[in-house]
Amino acid sequence: MKKVLLSDRSLQLLFGPLDENIRFLENLFAVTIQARDSSLAIEGEEANVTLLERILVDFAGLIDKGHSISNGDLKSAFKQIAEDAALTLNDFFPKMQLLAAGKRQVTPKSLNQRRYVESIRQNDIVFAIGPGGTGKTFLAVAMALTYLLEKGVTRIILTRPAVEAGERLGFLPGDLEAKINPYLRPLYDALYILMESEKIQRYLETGVIEIAPLAFMRGRTLNDAFIILDEAQNTTSEQMKMFLTRIGLHSKAVITGDVTQIDLPLGRGSGLVEARNILRGVEGLAFCYFNEGDVVRHHLVRLIIKAYQQHAQSETTGNFNGNGSQEA
Repeated sequence: MKKVLLSDRSLQLLFGPLDENIRFLENLFAVTIQARDSSLAIEGEEANVTLLERILVDFAGLIDKGHSISNGDLKSAFKQIAEDAALTLNDFFPKMQLLAAGKRQVTPKSLNQRRYVESIRQNDIVFAIGPGGTGKTFLAVAMALTYLLEKGVTRIILTRPAVEAGERLGFLPGDLEAKINPYLRPLYDALYILMESEKIQRYLETGVIEIAPLAFMRGRTLNDAFIILDEAQNTTSEQMKMFLTRIGLHSKAVITGDVTQIDLPLGRGSGLVEARNILRGVEGLAFCYFNEGDVVRHHLVRLIIKAYQQHAQSETTGNFNGNGSQEA
């Protein structure tokens, strides 16, 4: 059994509403925790107790220094440290906070999201591949705004291929802007969630932030920019190559997509799938992968994604025999 001394304020914040944080830690590390005066008594396997003791000491230090930590961010950090014991709370607060000057604080909510943010900082081109709701686009936009505010880039360019579910722009009502805007709406939504609308509007009007269909990138050289290509699974091979060769000096590019949601016409290969195969191992370029455990939407979204994955696996198993050849 280990005893950890904490200040009254640290204890109050650690327990959370209805002691939910303590119960969360007990389940996460398979230990029992009891409060005794100004200390916590921890019982369990030695390795788990030692790791939890370190976490609690770090937590007390952060609180005593005046850091404000929400329950959600705290639980997320606890979970990531349980998955990777090399991490500490000091790696998350305040180091992993993004967009401190924006409308809301943003921090990675899972280990894969944390690795994603670190990859963006360390590489000029990053591919983020995984199901919807895992924070691929949202974190990329947050990083782009962070780089802009910190003067790491002078502009942000957000782009998407304007092809979804077999539709074509020519069949949609309205002028060109009206046809294009529905495809780009999710990018606008992310911007307005992260920063005051007046500031975003000013950036859009002055060209500091540009949102445009992928076809509008052809022939350009994009210098001093943070560029995000969203829904990249719907690029063709030619479009992906065109985009990647637009990237200029002092720029960063993040390419996001879900290879299980390809809406290209039958017979057209995905540029994202091809790039994943061709560019693997290229120095200065990173691939980050997400799964249902990274979903930050409604908890049912995670279960829905998992159910679809299991269904796809069962169909694949049913369609092939033991020798790997397709059965009739």
